[in-house]
Amino acid sequence: MTSLHTTRVRRRRLGTLAAVSGLLAALFVATPASATPDPGDGSVSGEEVSGSERAEVRAAIADGEIPGVGEIAHSENITPVAHVPHASGLPGTNSDIAFQGRYAFAGNYDGFVVYDIRRPESPRIVSQVLCPGGQGDVAVSGDLLILAVDSSRSDDSCNSVPQSASIAESWEGIRIFDISDVRNPEYVAAVETSCGSHTQTLVPDGRNLYVYVSSYSPSASFPDCQPPHDGISVVRVPRGAPERAELSSFETLFPEGGFPGDDSGSATTGCHDITAYPALDLAAGACMGDGILMDISDPARPYVIDQVQDAEHFAFWHSATFSQDGSKVVFTDELGGGGGPMCNPETGDEFGADGIYHVTGRGDNRQLVFQGYYKMPREQADTENCVAHNGSLIPARGRDIMVQAWYQGGVSVWDFTDSSNPREIGYFERGPLTEDVLSFGGSWSAYYYNGYIYSNDQAGLDVLRIDDRRTDSAERVRLSELNVQTQPSYR
Repeated sequence: MTSLHTTRVRRRRLGTLAAVSGLLAALFVATPASATPDPGDGSVSGEEVSGSERAEVRAAIADGEIPGVGEIAHSENITPVAHVPHASGLPGTNSDIAFQGRYAFAGNYDGFVVYDIRRPESPRIVSQVLCPGGQGDVAVSGDLLILAVDSSRSDDSCNSVPQSASIAESWEGIRIFDISDVRNPEYVAAVETSCGSHTQTLVPDGRNLYVYVSSYSPSASFPDCQPPHDGISVVRVPRGAPERAELSSFETLFPEGGFPGDDSGSATTGCHDITAYPALDLAAGACMGDGILMDISDPARPYVIDQVQDAEHFAFWHSATFSQDGSKVVFTDELGGGGGPMCNPETGDEFGADGIYHVTGRGDNRQLVFQGYYKMPREQADTENCVAHNGSLIPARGRDIMVQAWYQGGVSVWDFTDSSNPREIGYFERGPLTEDVLSFGGSWSAYYYNGYIYSNDQAGLDVLRIDDRRTDSAERVRLSELNVQTQPSYR
């Protein structure tokens, strides 16, 4: 583990710029052969920027407008307390995070890492599971961990190799692990799903655990991923017998078709991510060209209540987060697929951003009503991939506050209590990886769990603490388990 020693060197608009030595671990970006083209969560590697853009980056660093290579910046209410470098046994891209008790389970395109976070100021790696298959989205429930596989493989084993999705025998879907012994997770089952699993959402239902599998981009040449692919796979996992997990159904969400696509927005051919709120029997789906609200009162048969589009501003509906009372939904737009520099002046503040919607009406007449956009206000260099990505609520009493990852834009804490006037209240970020090449890096997921913020950055696991009167009440909230895409009722 690398500790964080910071030295204030100059002031920024929102806080301090700190020189940090040894923080940026070697960046490894895995690009497993995907079964489907992936306009979301993409990566770039070694794309050289123009001479004028290089000059702008260097000038911004020299003027203190952005942190330099090897430096971090953070607002005064954010304290970086620990950093664990990228796990050497899993060279792939770091992805999602799930939590249970004293452990954090961090996904990776090559498997997952288990961290002991009992002492947040000194987390340590407990185990690493090498089981390639991108994108390594993780979720935990009891003794079970579900791992998403969105890379067409030769078989369902951890020893599989990439194999074209045009071959009928190829496999992709979800893998199920027994984590009763976190030091030695055991692979117990796998379920193949149409177009694989880009992400998955857990919906508990008594003795069964339902898994909503989001995937997209079918092709007539893929035997197991045929058009129109206008819905989600639902997998039933018996808690007491996970080896009997099976595909329960494929639920059509867009019987009349979703957004058809245009020059700036993706056509809807499935969903990217779904967030369930089981206590309210609701789920919100980010489905490429559409945002949807669903009734999940029967977890095995979810159905759409309302469907919205934003062809003018949203390019790729990526993820969703409910407010604590379920009266709002924040949708994110992953403009550029996560690989582009979308936090620069040219892109503006309403693209590659978050859209805030209110949930109005009752029952099946509920609707999503747009209120405003949020984009982190700190401009980034043209060598930094930056766009809205994965985040969670900070359960502060009487306020709607999120923490959110923005790739190389870092971690943003923002308040959307006033839906039409959201604003950033804290941040943490690293400087660009380079001054002359657009490279993939930064925070994929940033979540609040039991008093601390955990960020799965490509440099490794960051642990942050926020000290702010607006969020102090959240410190009293303690959870035994957290999957951000299965939103708990903090009330």
